[in-house]
Amino acid sequence: MQYTVGVEYALHCLVYLIDVPSKESVGIKDLAEFQGLSETFLSKVFGKLSKAGIVSSVPGVKGGYKLAKSPEDISFWDVVEAIEGPKPIFQCKNIKENGYLYREGCCSAPTFCTINLVMLSAEEKMRDDLRSKKLSWLNEELNRVLPKQIREDTRKYFS
Repeated sequence: MQYTVGVEYALHCLVYLIDVPSKESVGIKDLAEFQGLSETFLSKVFGKLSKAGIVSSVPGVKGGYKLAKSPEDISFWDVVEAIEGPKPIFQCKNIKENGYLYREGCCSAPTFCTINLVMLSAEEKMRDDLRSKKLSWLNEELNRVLPKQIREDTRKYFS
């Protein structure tokens, strides 16, 4: 299982938007330049974030994006689901029904797959953990672990 790099870029960019005054926005060009990636790629990421209601776009020459919700109301899972979609990681193909005994009609397959139940349970635990981590937590954690100068320089870049 692997999430695309879009999730990582989204989380980084969303943290940068936290300190942007509510009447202002940050352009994709600035976000992409700061991250060192293409505007096209980041535009696709932000299109998904916008569709999910995590950011809102501001049209015009000075337009860009800003948070559509409070950082306390945006979880890591919200971002993952916006970028990756809602489908489960494990896709049960119900292969037990192809087994010899079931093919030969000796037995009937149970209506549930134990393997699928375990995998779905594990995924739900991961989702719960990601739901518990909010963008506001990430911002506080970065303030704690990164040098103060890096955080200040980042804020200056986007102001």
